[in-house]
Amino acid sequence: MKSRSSKLNYDRYGYFFIAPFFIVFLVFGLYSMVYTFNLSFTDLKGWNRDYNYVGFKNFVDLFHNPLFMKSFYNTFIIWIMNFVPQITLAIILAAMFTNPRLKLRGQGIFKVLFYLPNIITAASVSVLFYVLFNHPTGPINQLLVNFGILEEPYNFFRDKLASRSIVAFIQFWMWYGSNMLILIAAMLGISPSLYESAMVDGASNTKIFFKITLPLIKPILLYNLITSLIGGTQMFDIPFLLLGGAPDYSTETIAMFIYKQAFTGANNYYIASAASVVLFLVVILLSAIIFKFFHMEPERKRKGVK
Repeated sequence: MKSRSSKLNYDRYGYFFIAPFFIVFLVFGLYSMVYTFNLSFTDLKGWNRDYNYVGFKNFVDLFHNPLFMKSFYNTFIIWIMNFVPQITLAIILAAMFTNPRLKLRGQGIFKVLFYLPNIITAASVSVLFYVLFNHPTGPINQLLVNFGILEEPYNFFRDKLASRSIVAFIQFWMWYGSNMLILIAAMLGISPSLYESAMVDGASNTKIFFKITLPLIKPILLYNLITSLIGGTQMFDIPFLLLGGAPDYSTETIAMFIYKQAFTGANNYYIASAASVVLFLVVILLSAIIFKFFHMEPERKRKGVK
């Protein structure tokens, strides 16, 4: 009885370890979200403490704001342009590194090289790519002209599609290594006996991947998709530092729109708050749809078995 009582007392110390997280979250997380939600229904502008509640007027104005709709479109287009090749390459590399038949040498070096872009600061990457694609003396322009692909240097940063593509490529380059390592860990968690049985039965690498590996790493793919969606909708540093939303707002994201409304002289806190709430709700809705989609197939299979 005494040992059980001491064990219970000892378990109470766990609350002290998790308390700092909850305190920080309540002060800087939950309170900020509730306060932002409240401001989205007001006409607060600047540091003025006096404001009035205006109902859903801010949201109506927001959806009639062409710049907000454009930033919304840009955000998801750039995210799709970088996430699809990002997760595809990450899966391929992870499958290669974990395939017992390939037995690749020097895996550690390649893993470090692939992950390295993820630890470079956004400011450094922005400067690097600005120099690479600079007009007219950038290395990319010089190579294309010297090889006869272009007759004269091209200003990539004045082309909407090229600008979006450059931002998407940078996001892809910076994050595919991180997804690769997560997927490698997921694939290494699969029981080797499954692969051994498949190889004994003469299954090809392709069949093993689609019948064993891919179904068993679906929870991790779901995690990668959700975290990438959340990060993609918060995309700010690369497009802001590289182009500032140019040309013609074609690289302006929702996060940039919110920042400019709140902190660059406009002081439209009510618009920024409403845009933040819309972004929050859209992410929740899309996450719920993704969760439902990933769980539909297993449910159908279980019903089919019954």
